[in-house]
Amino acid sequence: MDLTLPVKVTPRVFSRLAEIAESQGAPASLRVAVLGGGCSGFQYEFKLEGTPEPDDLVIEDGGQRVLVDPESLPFLSGAVVDFKDELIGARFAVENPNATSTCGCGTSFSL
Repeated sequence: MDLTLPVKVTPRVFSRLAEIAESQGAPASLRVAVLGGGCSGFQYEFKLEGTPEPDDLVIEDGGQRVLVDPESLPFLSGAVVDFKDELIGARFAVENPNATSTCGCGTSFSL
């Protein structure tokens, strides 16, 4: 069965989560949420959590999990969650085809 998820997560995200879990000695899930605010109208929030909520979309690979709440899901449809390790720093990021514009820091967007 081919399951198409509304949000894609790159292997780099799961690899980074495995590194975090190893350093903390406990598994942690990455919550990706969309909140109102930011310089472009909406902003992404990334935070580590222990367990998913009952209505979360859970994307799992190798025991690592990415969580998306049902309110954020429509804003992230077709998006790709990635981990970028660049000269300016390492961070989780979202490539969102629904965003009509983004701010310079990449954490806020508009539709």
